[in-house]
Amino acid sequence: MNLQREGIYLIVFRWAIFLIGMIIFSLGITMTIKVQYLGIHPWDVLNVVLYEKIGLSIGSWAIIIGALLIVITWIMDKNHIKIGTFLNAFMVGLFVDFFLWLDFLPSAIHSWLDILFIITGIVVMGIGGGIYNAAGVGSGPRDGFMLSISERLNISIRKIRIITESLILLIGLLLGGPVFIFTVIFTFIQSPIFQYTFLKSSAYIQKVGEKKNVSQASAVK
Repeated sequence: MNLQREGIYLIVFRWAIFLIGMIIFSLGITMTIKVQYLGIHPWDVLNVVLYEKIGLSIGSWAIIIGALLIVITWIMDKNHIKIGTFLNAFMVGLFVDFFLWLDFLPSAIHSWLDILFIITGIVVMGIGGGIYNAAGVGSGPRDGFMLSISERLNISIRKIRIITESLILLIGLLLGGPVFIFTVIFTFIQSPIFQYTFLKSSAYIQKVGEKKNVSQASAVK
């Protein structure tokens, strides 16, 4: 009974980390959207411009595009699709819409404070992305999509990410999306923070798992 309880604890712990990471990540996205005139992430450029041109909501377009990418990834490589991938596709969009609906974040004031605010938002996105990916219950639909292309074409993930996000950026730009300087430098700020947070969070989750394994071994004895 104790062994079963320990196993359930680890599962709940990982899903809790996943949820916390998604909430933080979504908050970061919302922060950058509030000062979007400075430029936002290429995928968010597409979400925002589709919202402005067609309607629905920014979060709804994030969900629609995420679902489409899941279908494409499923066709190419099912190994990159987990339960967390589906939840990520829907919950990030829902959280972004929820934060925008709460309207508790400051709006753009067109001063140097907006630059500080968007940098903070990018940092928050990097931290949140690192945390929820470290949980190991499923990468986001965009990450899985790029991983599957990378493996199928035998091209590095970095190159695939650059090519994919450049194409998405071009589409968003042609549609009249909010593209500016921070759209270009987004990856240079977010990627190292994501990597650092991912490694630290993964190490922490592994440490917790090892402690529980030791506890289970002691219980068996």
